[in-house]
Amino acid sequence: MTKTRKTNLWRGLIAAMLTLATVPLANAGSASRPNNIWDARGGGSIVVADRSSGTISVIDTRTDEVTDTIALPAGDAAPEPMYVYYTPIMHRVFVGDRANNRVVAYNAETFAVDGIVPAGEGVFHMWGNTSNGQLWVNNDTENTTTVIDMETLDVLATVPTPQDLVDMGGKPHDVILSPGGELAYITVLGIDGPNDYVVQYYTGNFWELDRAAVGKDPHLSVALQDPWLYVPCQNTNDVYVLNRYNLDEVQVLDVPGAHGSGMPGHGRYFYTTNLPAGGEDALYVIDTETLQVVGDPVNTPYTVPHNIAFTRAAHKMYVTHSGPNDKVTVYRTSAGHPMPVYLGEITVGENPFGLAFVPH
Repeated sequence: MTKTRKTNLWRGLIAAMLTLATVPLANAGSASRPNNIWDARGGGSIVVADRSSGTISVIDTRTDEVTDTIALPAGDAAPEPMYVYYTPIMHRVFVGDRANNRVVAYNAETFAVDGIVPAGEGVFHMWGNTSNGQLWVNNDTENTTTVIDMETLDVLATVPTPQDLVDMGGKPHDVILSPGGELAYITVLGIDGPNDYVVQYYTGNFWELDRAAVGKDPHLSVALQDPWLYVPCQNTNDVYVLNRYNLDEVQVLDVPGAHGSGMPGHGRYFYTTNLPAGGEDALYVIDTETLQVVGDPVNTPYTVPHNIAFTRAAHKMYVTHSGPNDKVTVYRTSAGHPMPVYLGEITVGENPFGLAFVPH
């Protein structure tokens, strides 16, 4: 993309954002849509998608015991839960079901089903934002992204993956939204050649704004407190740090097998899993101020350390161990003492995949 095109796109984006700022969002003043998930008080649960069991496991973060195991609603195929997203909008937990091309919305208190939303073929990663009320769901078989209104459960848009990237073998994989919800980022992997891509979209009209070449098999994370986008790339053993506004490259860190992304609410440190190394040197910590790896990598007791979630105050970190495992491991962390300290393990369903913290 040329610099002129990039400048014109950003001028258009700024103009659109200024226009939107004068128009109230639908239900923006509703008590069901607080501004910040971290405003909630009390304890919480970690909800885990058990991909091979067709269930979700609910873990009490005070006791680290499974308090409930819930089967996904029956579908045309055996359910295949992939990733979990919690929103304070209507106090809901969303679970993507790859086998049935849908997203199941649960009440986060009772885990009664609030609704089922059709998505595209090949549901994989998903992420939302409270400010704009959107949930973005990647469908890697049909190369689209489904955008869902998290309050009404309506499908707002089906966003195609850029055709030139699809023609090079690309598929949408991970997704995250900016802290304010104005921008969405999707990784496109499987590209022929040395690079995969991060594609940036404007959530007001779902148009592509920009893209950046990164390492292979990229994933995503973002902090509230700085302008960086973190892109761990498993197959090239690095973490790209990009400016999330213009996707300019800021730094590239050497991190073996970097895959899972974990950003605590305080944003002081970024955590990533070394998935292919199994239980050896599986957790890496990156200082978000110095953009350097902190200390030595931390071993995990099980193979395939995959995805990461934190409790509200980030005093505990939970890691799913996917593939042949049925374990979630637990670690003590804090902004003052960022290196994970192993606390124990929890047995959940088979092939635990995505997970999310749900405040009580």
